Formats: sequence, C-alpha cells, structure tokens
Amino acid sequence: MIPEFSYPSWEAETFLKKLAERGAEADENIKTQVLEILNNVRSRRDEALLEYTRRFDFPDATLESLEVKESEIENAYRAVSSEFLEILRKAIKNIRSFHENQKEKSWFQIDEKGRLVGQLVRPVQSAGLYVPGGTGGNTPLISTLLMTAIPARVAEVPDIALVSPPRKDGSLHPGLLVAAKEVGVNRIYKVGSAWAIGALAYGTETIKPVNVIVGPGNIYVTTAKKIVAGLVGIDILAGPSEILIVADETAFPSYVAADLLSQAEHDTMASSILITTSKQISEKVRSALEDQLKLLGRKKVALASLKSYGASFIVSSTDQAVELVNRIAPEHLEIHVKDPWSFLGRIKNAGAVFLGSYTPEAVGDYFAGPNHVLPTSATARYASALNVGVFFKRISVLQYTKEALDEDVKTIAEMARWEGLEAHARSVLIRRGSE
Repeated sequence: MIPEFSYPSWEAETFLKKLAERGAEADENIKTQVLEILNNVRSRRDEALLEYTRRFDFPDATLESLEVKESEIENAYRAVSSEFLEILRKAIKNIRSFHENQKEKSWFQIDEKGRLVGQLVRPVQSAGLYVPGGTGGNTPLISTLLMTAIPARVAEVPDIALVSPPRKDGSLHPGLLVAAKEVGVNRIYKVGSAWAIGALAYGTETIKPVNVIVGPGNIYVTTAKKIVAGLVGIDILAGPSEILIVADETAFPSYVAADLLSQAEHDTMASSILITTSKQISEKVRSALEDQLKLLGRKKVALASLKSYGASFIVSSTDQAVELVNRIAPEHLEIHVKDPWSFLGRIKNAGAVFLGSYTPEAVGDYFAGPNHVLPTSATARYASALNVGVFFKRISVLQYTKEALDEDVKTIAEMARWEGLEAHARSVLIRRGSE
C-alpha cells in the first residue's frame, strides 16, 4: 500500500527527493496558456470572460448572467435545509472567534525629545476570493469560502468579491451562495479558472479589480496568481495537499490510517506520510489502510496517491522524528503520541499542528476555527496559514520636533553621505540652519 523506509537511509533519501520535486510549479506550456488568458482578459475584458466561460463552463452564459443576483441568493436560502444553516453558523462562529485574535492595532511611541514613531494598521479596500467549483460544482468548497471570507471580514475589508466557476446550467451551488451571504461577501461572480484571477487583478466592465486575491485553485489558478502577484497581493501558492503523522506505540492504527486517507483522497498528487518509532505500528497502519481503502468512493485516487507519495518512516528516536518533520515541513502535522505537548516545542516547520488521537485534520478543515488555507510543498519553512494580516496594510508614521532633529541632524547627514546622497544630507542640515 505504502512503502516503508528506515530513516536515515538511501531509500528514504530517494523518496524525500521525489517528494521535494512534487509541487505546484507549472510547465512552460501551462505558463504560456495562462499568460495568454491573462493578456486576453486584460485587453478584451468582459468579452474574454464570456468567451472562456462559454467554452469551459456554461455554454449559454451572457454578460448579465456572470454576476449573481439577489433573487438567486433568496432562492438559495429556500433550497438549503435548516440543519445546513445551523451547522454553517456554528462553523462561522468558531472561525470568526479564532481570527478575531489576529487583529492588529495601530500604535505610537514618543520619547522625551519629541521623536514620535508609530504604525497605522489599515485594511485593504478590496479583496477577491477564489473558491474552486468542486466536482462539476456539485461538491462546493464551502469551507474554503469561510476560511477566505471570514479573515477579510474580521479585518474590516469594505469590499469582498467572490469568484467561482458556474455549473453547466449557469448556477452556483445554493450552499455556496448562502455561505457567501452569511459571511458578508459583497459581490459574487460565476467565473472560474485563470480568467477569473485576471478579472480580479485587472478589472473588466463587470468585475471591479481588487487589492488582494486569496484562495486555492488548480495549477491554472495558481499560475495566474503567481503572474499577477505584485500588481495585487496574494496569499500563498497552493500545491497538492499533504499530511504527516507522528505516531508511537500508543497510537490507534485505525485512526492514523483514516487520517492518512483523508488527504490521499484529495488527488493523485496528495502526500500522506507516517513517521513512527514502532515497526509494529507501521505494519498495523499499513494493514488498516488496505481495509479502509475498500470503503472509499474515491479509492482509485487515494490508492494512486498512496503509491506515489505515501510512505512510512521508521525512526530510532523521537529526536529523529522531529528532525524529519522539520525537514519535510508538512502542511498538516498530526502528533499521535503519549505526550503530544512534549513534541510541540520542538516543531519548527508546519502549516498546522493537530495534537493527540482525537484531533483529526478534518476538524481543522471545517469547524474548529484555525484557517485551513495552509502552506504546502515545504513552504511552511517560511510561510504561514491564511490570516487576518493578509488583509492589512501597515503604514509607518514619523514626527520629529525641532529639538529632536537638532540632536540627530549630524548623524543623519553623515549616514546619507556614506551613500553619496548629498541632497538627503542637505534636506536635514537646512533645517538646522547649517547649510
């Protein structure tokens, strides 16, 4: 089912090299296609959006159908159940509560001579959310909408736009529309893929441009985000999903196997890895994987994922386990050991950490509160989960009194002259009457 390696070993290194080379980097053909799409949207605007939407998603699309109308949202509320609304609102409450703790405040400090420095924290004025359509639009990624919209709303972004590819009948799933309304999305467009990213970045007659674009997507969406980054802010460049589980002899093999499969079923590029000090646990988990795989609707996808990017590493100590975790820098890290808190302080690189046997990764995907838009492909070495800070700008503020400038003027002028910038030096010296 999945290969077993001793770590360290040559075989383990071969697998880790393969894992490192997997990711979201597009080939030149895809880059060329995406660049052509973006240039087309930039120059032809709505005309290009309509052309791509008709070709790939909704053959009968019109310009009027691209933006969701209030009547569609009203109909969506009638289409969902009261149970759906109850669950949705509970999840929103948890996610909002977590992200409220990430809010930043403006601050100032001043010394006895009147030197004032500080920082204004301001939200961006607009944000665009990309939410993939799921299987033909019938498995809407409602959780992704919550995870992208709620941090933007907590940051008090005044204008939030949602783009998502329409179904073949030109609609969006009612659950997605209801969720968008519940979290305060201002405008919703039935547009997908790279052309949706282009519309958010450049603007068209129908879709106003935004300041920041967030949300995961396929390789075309990711490549488009990479190209427009700089013109607009982006969150992260999402790669294939991944989970790494550290387990000792106290772990429940069936739980570990179930959680490995929860990532393997995403797609054939997903990675599911076990690190354990117990060969017996490794064997039991591999056996449980075989049993549980038979019950999955997406077993072909999961099996291909496990065979290509699944592994069980046998290590001799917890120190080796930690070393390997930090080297792989996984998107999701589960710790199934007797004392998971003893591991936490040594974890340097991970997107999110799930402690103990009763904290499966799925609770973070949907309900607990922390964001599930996480760094992948070892980018957890430097990147973080999507957070409220992505939607903030930080503006520096300075004020000097005459007394403060008189005291610092020679120092500032000397530093400017180190760099050969005489006009900079004179701009401070002139205020002291020295030039």
